[in-house]
Amino acid sequence: MTPTPEDLLTRASVDDEVLALRPDYRALLVVVDGIVPAAGDSGSEALLVAAEEHARELLGRSPVEELAHVAAWREAYRAFGAKPQRTRNSLEALTRRAPKGLPRVNRLTDVYNAVSVLHQLPLGGEDLDRYAGPPRLVRATGAEPFDTTADGETVVEHPEAGEVVWADDAGVTCRRWNWRQARRTQLHEGTTTALFILDALGPMDDDALTAAADDLVGHLAEGAQIRSWRRLLGAGGGLSAGS
Repeated sequence: MTPTPEDLLTRASVDDEVLALRPDYRALLVVVDGIVPAAGDSGSEALLVAAEEHARELLGRSPVEELAHVAAWREAYRAFGAKPQRTRNSLEALTRRAPKGLPRVNRLTDVYNAVSVLHQLPLGGEDLDRYAGPPRLVRATGAEPFDTTADGETVVEHPEAGEVVWADDAGVTCRRWNWRQARRTQLHEGTTTALFILDALGPMDDDALTAAADDLVGHLAEGAQIRSWRRLLGAGGGLSAGS
């Protein structure tokens, strides 16, 4: 049975072994219900253009790997044995791509990709109706299933032992903290209820993290009667209901 937003957020957790790697880590989980599936529009296009220009400005002043939050995430990846040059966190991957053009997928995906680049934080989106139990950030045993694609075919892989992963009761939903999402829970054309995970390390304070969530929810509220809930993990945050 699909968990309610309140139940899912109440039972969401970050394992102590993950916080031991990065005590400064915080995850702001945001559930948005009432999303109206739609193609990209003038609003989402303007947001993508603004994100692309912001990335050009940032990279005109500094190499991507020296941007404060990107650099912190590279250190976090090294802490559990990943090689950030080979498996880039989602923020770095989008920021590198942005100057030449971000992908245009649909309004929902375009908005959250743009917010990620504009606010310079990893931001993942998942379809809540496809979740099996609450999200948990853990260090993998290596036995958990992860469904992905290889050469156009659906395959099941497994994370490396000790890898930091998001998982639910059915398996891994995102590998290497914020590197690659599973196909099972990914956003799709018909998504109406989404879980967003906004990741922050030391260079980003809680006010900036909250501002990113506010921006995301604000853009998704345009032309839709949404409800939202959020919870901050890793710093004693509680559950709160939004609009």
